[in-house]
Amino acid sequence: MTSVLFVCLGNICRSPTAEGVFRAMAAQAGADVATDSAGTASWHRGKSPDPRSQAAAAAAGYPIDDLRARQVSTEDFHRFDYILAMDQSNFDDLEALRPADSTAKLSLFLSHCDEPATEVPDPYYGEADGFAEVIRLVEKASAGLLQDITSRS
Repeated sequence: MTSVLFVCLGNICRSPTAEGVFRAMAAQAGADVATDSAGTASWHRGKSPDPRSQAAAAAAGYPIDDLRARQVSTEDFHRFDYILAMDQSNFDDLEALRPADSTAKLSLFLSHCDEPATEVPDPYYGEADGFAEVIRLVEKASAGLLQDITSRS
């Protein structure tokens, strides 16, 4: 089984959306994949995804209301095969936290698709269309990641 951790800042918008999209695609493909999401910050620990993220994900067929925010830990670098950052700032924070004996492959999530953007933008302070754009980007990256994983199996 391949394990994947999606990481953003607060774990209430981008990373739970990415987890929900990817787990649905993996299930549809019959891939043996475990998923989780986390934030580099601890502000929202235990909280549900942002209601706007939940609404956008549900509208696209990806329910994420069962997810709860947590903070990333050094143990995650041994528990997961892939740790995927939504943006460069979170990637840098993860790199600083990463233990020397880490076994996880750390990368930017959008590196798994041909999207010209390198970061999934944080929709928190924006309008509803920002949440739809997150869905679009994570669908593309999820499809690419799933192809990468299944081609290695």
